[in-house]
Order: sequence, then C-alpha cells, then structure tokens
Amino acid sequence: MNPPRGADQDDPLGRAAAVTLDDEDPLRSFRDRFVDEDPSRIYLDGNSLGRLPLATRDRLAATVAQWGSELVSGWHDWIDAPAGVGDLLAEHVLGARPGEVIAGDSTTVNLYKLCAAVLDEREGAIVTDRGNFPTDRYVLEGLAARTGRELRLVDTPEQAAGEDAALVVLSHVGYRSGEIADMAALSAPHVVWDLSHSAGAIPVDLNADGVELAVGCTYKYLNGGPGAPAYLYVARERQAQLRSPIWGWFGQRDQFAMERDYDPVDGIGRFQAGTPPILALAAVEEGVKVTAEAGIDAIRAKSISLTELIVVLHDAWLAPLGFGLGSPRDPARRGSHVSVTHPQAWPICRALIERADVVPDFRGPDAIRLGVAPLYTSHADVWDALDRLRALVERGEHELVDAGRGRVT
Repeated sequence: MNPPRGADQDDPLGRAAAVTLDDEDPLRSFRDRFVDEDPSRIYLDGNSLGRLPLATRDRLAATVAQWGSELVSGWHDWIDAPAGVGDLLAEHVLGARPGEVIAGDSTTVNLYKLCAAVLDEREGAIVTDRGNFPTDRYVLEGLAARTGRELRLVDTPEQAAGEDAALVVLSHVGYRSGEIADMAALSAPHVVWDLSHSAGAIPVDLNADGVELAVGCTYKYLNGGPGAPAYLYVARERQAQLRSPIWGWFGQRDQFAMERDYDPVDGIGRFQAGTPPILALAAVEEGVKVTAEAGIDAIRAKSISLTELIVVLHDAWLAPLGFGLGSPRDPARRGSHVSVTHPQAWPICRALIERADVVPDFRGPDAIRLGVAPLYTSHADVWDALDRLRALVERGEHELVDAGRGRVT
C-alpha cells in the first residue's frame, strides 16, 4: 500500500516534510533569479541544460547594444574574454590558478586538442571506460584511427587509470549513473578529465587533486545556455610542454603581426584557435557568477539533500512498481542526478513529459535521469515529480504514449 500522499510534517515521505526543507534552504532565494515561464512544469533536466538566469538576459541585451554602438571597436573590451571567463571558472568552480583555464570552443574540440597534444608526446595505447560519455569515446576512436593506436575500452574508470597507456580519458561524474570517480586517486600526467557533469554541482579541486589536464562544458549546472562555450584546463607546469593540434590566430604570439609564421603564445592562450564567441561568453560569465555567489559547498549540500529524497521516494514508491536504482546509494559517490531504471523507461519518460508536466531525460537502454540543479530545484519539486511518476505508472499511462523516438531524448 502506498504511503498517504501529503502526509504530515513528521513523515519523511510526506510533502510537508519536503516543504519544510525548502523553508530552511539557504539557497531558496536563488530560484527567483532564473526564468520560469511555466511554474506548473517540474524541470529535472538541468544536468542537460540549465535554466536561463535573469542576469544573463540583461547581460546579453547590453552586449548586443555594445555591438550595435561600437562595432569593431568593441574588441578592445572583448578580446580577453576567454581568459577572463577562464579565470572566473578557475577561482570559483574548478580549484585552479589564474592562467590555467581558457573558455571557448566545445567540449569535443577541447578534448581533441588535449588528447592529441598528449599523444604527440607519448607512445602507447588510448584507454577509456565503456561507460564514458559517447563524444569522448568518439574523439578517441578518431584519434586511434588517425594515429594507428590501439583503443582499449575497459569496464570502469579505475581499470582505465590502471592500464599501461599513452592516454587515459575519464569523466569525473558518470553521465548515466551519476557516480563520482576518485579524482585524486586516479589522476596522472596522461589522464584527461571530463568535468561536464560535475563542475557547478559538486566541488572540483584540480590543483589539490593533482590534475594536469581537463575539459568541460558550461551549459549544464553552470547555466551558460544551449551550445555555450566549453573550457579546457592545463596545469601551469605543463603548458610549455604541450602544443595544440589546432593552430589559429588567437593562439598566435602578437596575433596582429600577420606576416609571420605561427608561433604560439606562452601560457594557456596557446590552446585558443579561432575568434571567440563573445555573446556566448558573456552568458557563461553570468552563469558562473551566480554559482560563485551561491558557493559550491552550499550547492553540494543541497544537491545531496535533493538526491537523498529521490532515493528515499524511489525505495518507497517506485521499487514496488518495477523500478531499480541506477545510481550509487552513498551520497558521497553520487553527483547531482539520480538514474532510475525500468524496462519501459522510454515510454515512461515520454509520459512524464507529455502527461505529467515533468521534464527528465532518457538514457538507453533503460534509465530515466532525474537531474536536480540546487540553484532552482526545490524539495517540493522532487516530491511532486516522483508522486506524478508513480501515479502515471500505476494508471498505466505510459502504455498509451507513442513509443517512437525522435532525435532528441
């Protein structure tokens, strides 16, 4: 028998308990700093695309106005944006030093840059785990084909890091399960980390953990917007040793002395290539500022509280309906999303979106990811979402949806 819905405050399964947690939430006010044009919709997909900060909308309007009034003269203000945003990320999100992070390009392009640079230095195989994010594996497949290297796929990040290889690529948080890899234990000079599912949601301390190379995106927990520029990190001590495989004029020493051959600048700037997207970088900067103001420790504490509530409600409500938990139970090993598994995960996910006004996402073959973004997700959101989920499955509504898949899942 299901617990009564909306039980009293002392019932950990009751909605009143979730509301009390929200009343005591030190990050509660941040919710009002994001655009939410449909309060009835519960958004649990911030691990794919974060909400739009109100400050970003204003900043973009101001930057567009500057473009209109100043035209090419605006470049005196814009030209150092990749380094400025990189330093902001370094200080408030990544645990790095000034001059170790540059913002721009996509995660895929930045991963290619760093991996190719490592392979230029070292002989041997390329290794990653089978559960790593697909674009990471695809980049490595391409590099293996181009260089004639062996690409070795193993079962876990721990296995990958233990392989004798020229290059190892690992994700800090697994995109499907949400499991956190032990960065400090697995880091080495030939290991490149993907921070896309961790930065902005859990503490990252690249310098303290001995990380030398990393990449990541900004459109998830950092709320930089769809297709927002990514970033790459190279430890200061490693920068002079590595050369980007993509040479462009923004990585050139004295870039406007155009009659000379390519000569990369010193420092992190040598990993730039083409002209940076100024409007998009302005959006990233505002997203990082909101995260910095909230503080990553407070964000992490709320993330744990939200995902713990998902686990508790899963066990009480969803497990009897045939669901399984696809994420670690230990909150210290879990990022800011929880995967619940079910043989009919895809139609259930579609039913949630189309019939229950809850937005998660699906990852094959059988996982529904419930992503909580602590800056704007509430405990009541989590309670209501799982209540709607159990209700639609109990009623069999998922059996009524069109199970065909579009390009975006």
